Amino acid sequence: MYDLTYIWVGIIAFGILMYVLADGFDLGVGILFPFARSETDRDIMMNTVAPVWDGNETWLILGGAGLIGAFPLVYAVFLPALYIGVFLMLAGLIFRGVAFEFRFKAAPGRRRLWNWAFFGGSLVATFAQGAVVGTFIQGFETENMRYVGGALDWLTPFTVMTGLGLVAGYALLGATWLLLKTEGETQQWARDWAFRVFAAVMVVFVIVSIWTPLTDDYVQSRWFEHVTWLWILPVFTLLVAAGLWHTLRGGYEATPFLATIVLFALFYGGLLFSKWPYVVPPDYTFRDAASAPESQLFLLLGVLFVVPFVLMYTAWTYYVFRGKVRADTGYH
Repeated sequence: MYDLTYIWVGIIAFGILMYVLADGFDLGVGILFPFARSETDRDIMMNTVAPVWDGNETWLILGGAGLIGAFPLVYAVFLPALYIGVFLMLAGLIFRGVAFEFRFKAAPGRRRLWNWAFFGGSLVATFAQGAVVGTFIQGFETENMRYVGGALDWLTPFTVMTGLGLVAGYALLGATWLLLKTEGETQQWARDWAFRVFAAVMVVFVIVSIWTPLTDDYVQSRWFEHVTWLWILPVFTLLVAAGLWHTLRGGYEATPFLATIVLFALFYGGLLFSKWPYVVPPDYTFRDAASAPESQLFLLLGVLFVVPFVLMYTAWTYYVFRGKVRADTGYH
């Protein structure tokens, strides 16, 4: 008999990772937007993500709907604890989406407003997501399966650090995406920025890696006492980081983006294994948070039907828009 709880853990973990990787690079493009050399470069940057950005957010819907159906306790605790953070994230995504639609229709002299809306929405949404990750790491104050902490408990020095770290991480995804999709001076500009944000990502990685076990006894015991094989993750992370640096210096186009994806996957794996099996730390595991098996089975039948179609149309979209973007012709 299959364990539906852990099947759903895998589905939601996959959905969240897909969202982080897919929506991460277009949020990263938005974060880099004010630093572009000209409006022409901004047109190119926005055109690289215009065909795919809204489809990328499908994975956010899948993860959110899956959580509320398969692990309702997560919603019961996370939403009261993260009302402000979630509101900021959604507001940022709305501003980013509106900027996509209106910037191209605005007169050239009025594009500045939508440039800042695109940047601000991307920055706020990314920072809020990183702060939510930091809050998950530091845990929630709960009693009888209810959140009893304050409205601003999610905002601490540690969550500010994780928020800034995700801003740098998404900027790295965006810069390496632009390496893949642009050419000429725009591509060189993206490469220069990839070096800068890569350095910032690695600095934050070291700080958070040291800070987390110092503030969380469970993570400390898991890494240093019980599951010593977890050290393979930071070792691989450093190897991939070295490879990413080499490909940036070597003038590669696609490899830096692929290496950044692997880097994010390793960060994500380290986070999951550090807190396993807790989904509402420090008290409730995935089994504690799970809905009835009948509910999980009903939802699973729908997901098994929907996800293959999502994967197919996502793959087809990226295949159709696989070329470079130029200022005069768009995709070619």
